[in-house]
Amino acid sequence: MNTTRRLSLIACTLGLLAAAGPTLAQGAYPDKPVKLMVALPAGGGVDMIARLVGQKLAAMNGQPFVVDNRAGASGRIGLPVVAKAAPDGYTLMASPASFLTTNKHIFKEMPYDPEADFAPITKLANQSMVLVVRDRQKFPTAGAVLAAARTKPEAVNYASSGDGSPQHLAALMFETRTKVRMTHIPYKGGALAINDLLGGNVDILFAPLPEALPHVKAGKLTALAVMSEQRSALIPDVPTMRESGIDNMVFQTWIGMLAPARTPRPLVDQLNRQIHAILASEEVKVQLRDAGMDVAPTTPEQFAKTISEESRLHAELVKAAGLVPQ
Repeated sequence: MNTTRRLSLIACTLGLLAAAGPTLAQGAYPDKPVKLMVALPAGGGVDMIARLVGQKLAAMNGQPFVVDNRAGASGRIGLPVVAKAAPDGYTLMASPASFLTTNKHIFKEMPYDPEADFAPITKLANQSMVLVVRDRQKFPTAGAVLAAARTKPEAVNYASSGDGSPQHLAALMFETRTKVRMTHIPYKGGALAINDLLGGNVDILFAPLPEALPHVKAGKLTALAVMSEQRSALIPDVPTMRESGIDNMVFQTWIGMLAPARTPRPLVDQLNRQIHAILASEEVKVQLRDAGMDVAPTTPEQFAKTISEESRLHAELVKAAGLVPQ
């Protein structure tokens, strides 16, 4: 083989390796720490599952998966960091549904495109929502909350982890379908919202079960009703909304893992396989179930479809509530 042809073959091979992405061109992935963005404060359900999955991924891969909490602005601080990151697998994020399905319908200015800027890897878990209060004497049942909201519009206030969050959407569903008006008080995360409920600064909270459960078990908060078809096995004495006399009030949220758009498909598939193996572990299933979550692994395509379909549904809910993008 002459020198010219040999050099041509070498150049072609190097080009194919570069096109194949980090797993081929740069050796085994990962070969350095991976950042795992959580655009919420530490202590909530998203942070909890991110740390659990991150620890398991670190054990599998021999590299740290470091959670980076960047809370505020309903995800619009943390998610743009991921959207602008190099698509090399070294920046990932665990996100609640709302940052991907609701934000673009309630904010005029969006520093990221939920469907174009990210590569879905897999859904991680589903979470039921529960209506909780601190003052059981004032609000002994979900029906009592509804009656108070009907008697004095906007007198009942509710906390959320931010505009467009699952807590906010659940409350919007409650308001829209019962035709009442309450006052929304947004916080920078679910843990902060619960803290102010515990402190008596707000009346009610529609919370993901994992965030409310420890306080319910400790007797600091009272769960009035779950927003699911069936009662939760974790709090079996708590009725559903339907059993409380409030129909058409089923709402569930989820948490998923994503990477920047254009992350090479081999990396997405590798992470998908590893996370599926983590979620299939009985130890992890039990740990998440005890925290109020159900594992919900998907393919990247199934996850992308969920984001797209729920975005349309949430747009309808926001419109029905009469919210004007801010």
